[in-house]
Amino acid sequence: MSAATDSTQLEPPTPRVLLVDDEVGILNSLRRLLRHEEFEVITAESAEAALEILEEKPVELIISDARMPGMDGATLLAKVWEKWPKTIRILLTGFADLNTTVKAINAGRIHRYISKPWDDDDLKETVRQWLQFQTADRERQRLEKLAEQQNAELQKLNNQLEARVKARTSELEQTADMLDLAYIELKRSYETCVEVFSTLLTQRYPLTKQTNKAVISLARHIAENFKMGELEREQLVMAAALYNVGKVSWNDTQIHKSAEVMLKTERPAYQKYPTQGEQLLMALEPIQEATRLIGLHQERWDGSGFPNGWQHEVIPPMARVLKIIVDFVELQCGLLLERVLSRDEALVFLRKYAGRWYDPGWIDRIVPYLEREAPDLLELNPNLRALTTAQVKPGMELAHNLHAASGILLLNRGKILSQPLIEKLAAYETSEKARYTLFVKVNEPVKEANHGQPAAH
Repeated sequence: MSAATDSTQLEPPTPRVLLVDDEVGILNSLRRLLRHEEFEVITAESAEAALEILEEKPVELIISDARMPGMDGATLLAKVWEKWPKTIRILLTGFADLNTTVKAINAGRIHRYISKPWDDDDLKETVRQWLQFQTADRERQRLEKLAEQQNAELQKLNNQLEARVKARTSELEQTADMLDLAYIELKRSYETCVEVFSTLLTQRYPLTKQTNKAVISLARHIAENFKMGELEREQLVMAAALYNVGKVSWNDTQIHKSAEVMLKTERPAYQKYPTQGEQLLMALEPIQEATRLIGLHQERWDGSGFPNGWQHEVIPPMARVLKIIVDFVELQCGLLLERVLSRDEALVFLRKYAGRWYDPGWIDRIVPYLEREAPDLLELNPNLRALTTAQVKPGMELAHNLHAASGILLLNRGKILSQPLIEKLAAYETSEKARYTLFVKVNEPVKEANHGQPAAH
């Protein structure tokens, strides 16, 4: 059995979480809170005891209190970063521990701090998300190593074939055919690895905002429908798979926001993500042109885009196509506008901004194809349902914000519908002469109705 085969069959170890606090009561509270999670929980009553545990066994995540006698939490996490940099580091701090928190951020390079008293659900979700991130990163490294092993084996095969060509000129044609097959297999393996890595990138997003699969599928079908050349097709699909890799460094708050509602302080990071994606991938020689498309896919036809403010034909054609595909999908996932659009609304948006954001020539070609062939993304999500006001029932939970036809926010995502609330929505519809579409969660227990009022009037 080859090393590559062995690496694919190893069972991932059970994650281990270390809790550190000099107060036994807090340790017991944390242990009870996390006892039903799918990871092992161990405790230490001092920083010194925690370091001894880390020397003996691997720990995926550590939560340390800020104030402890002897070595404080910031110093402990700094030592953990120096010796075990891959261990996720979280500081548990009170409101008065600002200096300790700053010290932990600077010296311990902590991933997150949680204020006391903590919110149980927030703390559990934070631990789950960081462990999922670490698992995804470990899987990425495993896949990269597997790809390297496969490439090494293929390179060895190519070298052997070349030697046979030189030694046996009579077998030249046969050897050439084998090399062609090996190259095709290598390229297929590379594309597969890229798409697997793309899927891993989306794991930080909730299910309703995971765009990569839809963007890849649309890019592939558009390339085939418009009979693009093989090179253009490969570049477009590779760029579609990795277009948002530059967002990997964003925090959890920003990665869940739509571009429309980002704060002024968050806008620079948003406008840099295409360039950061290009920089992260520039060392990969086989996808150099796809990397260039990633860096330019947020340029706009009228020059109002980023990072360069290019316009018209200066923008590469495939970057213009990728912009249309990405926006069509992100409009339906709430990543571009605060309001989630239906497929038909997204198509109207694309036509409206033709000549401003989008190349009007490509819009005239692509939009009719999308009208015929592209599915509504909502239909692909089994956890959501689009209902009218007359169809919703008390106890249903909104999955997306609800806006009036005038643009006013009526209800926030997560709102539990009650009968008075539904009746009030029906009255709004009558007054606005509009029809609302409510996106609600399904396959979940019905919650007790909240008799609150709409978020805005």
